[in-house]
Amino acid sequence: MNNQINKSTHEYFSNIGSLFTLLPLTTRMISSPGALYGGGKIDYTTDTSPIKLKWFDLDEEIFLAESSQIYLELSLIQKDTNSVYCVYNSFRKEPTDVTHLPEFHHIEYEGHVNQEENEKIMLNLIKKILSDVIQNNERDLSFFLNNQKIRKLDEIVSRLPNITKLTFFEALRLLNEDTKNPKYKKFTIKDNFGFWEEVRLTNLLEDMVLVKEFPLLEVSFYHSAIMGKTPQVANNSDLIWPGYREIAGSGQRIKSVDELFEKAEVFNLPKEDYEIYLQSRKLPDYKSTSGFGLGWERLLQAYWTCPLFGLYHTSQE
Repeated sequence: MNNQINKSTHEYFSNIGSLFTLLPLTTRMISSPGALYGGGKIDYTTDTSPIKLKWFDLDEEIFLAESSQIYLELSLIQKDTNSVYCVYNSFRKEPTDVTHLPEFHHIEYEGHVNQEENEKIMLNLIKKILSDVIQNNERDLSFFLNNQKIRKLDEIVSRLPNITKLTFFEALRLLNEDTKNPKYKKFTIKDNFGFWEEVRLTNLLEDMVLVKEFPLLEVSFYHSAIMGKTPQVANNSDLIWPGYREIAGSGQRIKSVDELFEKAEVFNLPKEDYEIYLQSRKLPDYKSTSGFGLGWERLLQAYWTCPLFGLYHTSQE
């Protein structure tokens, strides 16, 4: 099945004209350096989760990449390059549990597209991968799933890319109506949108769910804002698998030089490390981009363990 995922991924991106890109696994630029809760600055040295390395004779520590997204963005600066992708290892200083690995594999894409088109590309990639696995790996799937569950998996895949989409505000409202818990009236991710909420939301809607427009300062710094929204929200989305949890995240990147520098200041980024990325917006022919990251192991685990709604017990207790 891993072989089929790899084959399907490269076929899909080749068919849409996206270029495979070689990227480093060591970096000083962390793609997801934390989130702000309550508006306070993060401490870049303690609120991030990269794995640090002492690299040969360098005075400064460097990190193992936890995403290739920033380098994919920089790859698009090349002339006549419209979209790029990579399939690489990512590393995060997180304890292993049912849905987390300190080392995992990322399928990542970046292109000169808006967020709406970016989401379509992401959903169609997942449809391609899963359709190919169902068609070509039935014997392998049958080790984990009976025929009824394989048919259910096929039904889920058939709805792609036309799945349920709702804003983070709407998601919280549904959870509040379902649980009567007043905490969901607070517009925040912290303590309000974890494993339980993701599972419960897909059970309530009986569908894969694309949750959009998260609180702007509670997601990665590079996500652009949707203008005119109060409170401020990001032009981003997370894809949540039925009865499981998020398997992919996407977003449109900040284009404005001033806005990016302001966000770098708010997130307390060390500008000397991010100088190349920050300065990229000053190029005269810079074009805005959007992209996504799909967790390989989460996708694999999701479709062989959670193909039916309500598979996980959803009591908050």
